[in-house]
Amino acid sequence: MRFNKTYGAITLFLFIIETLIAIYIKTGFTRHTFGDFLCVIILYCFFKIFIANHHFKVAISVLIIAFTIEFLQLTDYLKLFNLQNNNLAKIILGSTFEISDLVAYMLGILTAIAIEVKIYKLWIT
Repeated sequence: MRFNKTYGAITLFLFIIETLIAIYIKTGFTRHTFGDFLCVIILYCFFKIFIANHHFKVAISVLIIAFTIEFLQLTDYLKLFNLQNNNLAKIILGSTFEISDLVAYMLGILTAIAIEVKIYKLWIT
């Protein structure tokens, strides 16, 4: 395990964009769908800071995490952890289940993998 500065910088950059979206955009496609799309890419890049190679394993792990949190939204899990009044928890973890979020997660991971494959091919040739 080693620290990858490139993925660190990408994660920080994307996190800043995600934060700006959360602060300044309250509704619409960018806030709800693009934010979820970007969220899994951020998680993927964060894990890649510490894990070299294993692109598909990291991608599947991130997708499992995202899907698990989304399906937990079918329950009253925020109340279970006494977070129902915590706005930050509601923003980060979400509070309502949406099928469109699952689609955004899938598209985000597919985008991350497509970029990885493209970069890998550029380094090989």
